[in-house]
Amino acid sequence: MSDPHLADDRKARLLALDAKLAAKRVPEQVKDHSEEHYSQAQLAWRMVIELVAGLGIGFGIGYGLDTLFGTMPIFLVLFIFFGLAAGVKTMMRSANEVQRKQLAAANKDEGDTRGD
Repeated sequence: MSDPHLADDRKARLLALDAKLAAKRVPEQVKDHSEEHYSQAQLAWRMVIELVAGLGIGFGIGYGLDTLFGTMPIFLVLFIFFGLAAGVKTMMRSANEVQRKQLAAANKDEGDTRGD
């Protein structure tokens, strides 16, 4: 039959392996995209890209509709302005998000210095 000492050794090794695997399975803290700290240049590029993307999408839709209907500058100009408005709106939303984060960080720092 089997040796009881050998079975205990295997059982101890399995328990040690199980403990190691359990330690590795602990999920790491996933950083939320909003928790990352960006430099001012990165935020500026983000806003510029949002504005240009709005203009580009508006240009594409306007040009496509003008080509489809045979009316050259009407929809192109109209949708470029719509794209500009959408880009500015997105930029303002991003700026508002950054401002809220900075105010929250300032309030947190103020609370830490007061000892609350």
